[in-house]
Amino acid sequence: MYREFVRKFPGYSFNSYMRLRGFRRTSNRPLVSDSNRHRKPNPLPWFQLSIVLLLQTCEPITSQSISPYINQLISELDVTGGDERKVGYYAGLIESLFFAVQALTILQWSRLSDHVGRKPILLLGLLGSSASMLCFGLSRTFWSLVLSRCLCGLLNGNIGVMKSIMGDLTDPTNRAEGFALLPMMWAFGATVGPLVGGTLSKPQQRFPRYFEGGFWKNYPYFLPSFVTSCFVLFVFTIAFLFLNETIPNSWPCHNSPEEELSLHSTGNPTPLRRLLTYPVILSISNYMVLAFLGISFYALLPLFLAMPVELGGLGFSPPLIGSIIGSYGAITGLFQALCFAKIVRCLGERFIFLIGMCSFLPAYMALPIMSVYAQRVGVTIMVWVIIGIVLVLMALTEMSYACVFMYITASAPSKRSLGAINGLSQTTVSFARAVGPVLSTSLFSLSLEQNILGGYAVYVILFIFSGLALLLAAQLPGEMWEEHDDEIIRL
Repeated sequence: MYREFVRKFPGYSFNSYMRLRGFRRTSNRPLVSDSNRHRKPNPLPWFQLSIVLLLQTCEPITSQSISPYINQLISELDVTGGDERKVGYYAGLIESLFFAVQALTILQWSRLSDHVGRKPILLLGLLGSSASMLCFGLSRTFWSLVLSRCLCGLLNGNIGVMKSIMGDLTDPTNRAEGFALLPMMWAFGATVGPLVGGTLSKPQQRFPRYFEGGFWKNYPYFLPSFVTSCFVLFVFTIAFLFLNETIPNSWPCHNSPEEELSLHSTGNPTPLRRLLTYPVILSISNYMVLAFLGISFYALLPLFLAMPVELGGLGFSPPLIGSIIGSYGAITGLFQALCFAKIVRCLGERFIFLIGMCSFLPAYMALPIMSVYAQRVGVTIMVWVIIGIVLVLMALTEMSYACVFMYITASAPSKRSLGAINGLSQTTVSFARAVGPVLSTSLFSLSLEQNILGGYAVYVILFIFSGLALLLAAQLPGEMWEEHDDEIIRL
């Protein structure tokens, strides 16, 4: 078979043949030499890229804006029966619902983007985010909060489609620079979101001169939701007017009697069954584990900061929590902007990914250390020093996202299948992100209620998970997967 393939297509390598036939690699030896790392990068399409990066800020702003006040909101709804130790159960559920519903739909949205184009799906997702935030701000019961988060997850498939359009706009020579900007913009959104949520919640108490009347008393969290909704609508307008479609001939055409295998954007989307190759499975698995550990920490951190000192937390207020989480976003954004691309070109994607994964270990253990210290000595300057160290560690973990995005993009059998690949990855990641918040916050509450390991069992469990994740990360090859030219091969 291989001799016949070479006779028909003399310009293709054995790796191409193996990938086309659906074989999977069973070793860690790199597919090809990573010479692209040392080539001069091609210019990035900055105008279109800027619009995509603006889109990238929407999800962290909408998701992180509720972090500073969600625990207080749950307490005020009286679903916990006055027991603050149970807040973690309900807060984790609210944060997980978006990802749980998104996991059920994102693959369909992403595969649809391979057919109808990226732009229509992105625009619909923005409208869904805007509407759901308004609903969230107007919610006065726990179940109305549940419905608003489900609506957001149902209509929003943008996170996978944005990575697909980034793959469309970049090539192996400039992908490090391009994908480094995604976590940077996420960090920007993760900075603005908590600041908006923490500063604008309960405006009648904080700014009584400007927010009088019964409406602001009855809906104390509507203002941050309204502001984020308006921002999303602004981004929708920009994308509608100026974003170009990156998938030519987006509407599906009829297949010929012969089987077609697309190697780039000019053919039909690759069937889903052909996507489950070794590079795809390994890359997606690492992304899933990274997302689980990351979202678990981000859900645990505001709960830890909000809980009273006697219950294992630090007893901080929502505005202070918003400032801390916002500082993390600022640190991450600056680091990504100034250092990431240079570090990746010097040390390689695999090494940077491993560094980021290792950073979870000390980050998780820093929380019980702060708790013990605060209970014995109080919230002194030492606690703030440890908080600063944790923020730096989490900035290192953010580098892993850009690295694994590049692995996933390079693992795609074709650019025409990028939507399906990213949809598949975001489906698994959304399941992980649905489990992470409710698991970590519920473990927090369970550890306190049952006094398991002195109330610190949650940190031990997540520390063990972090160690196991390193074993999977070590399986990634030191060099990137092979990518193919724009062509259709008929076998």
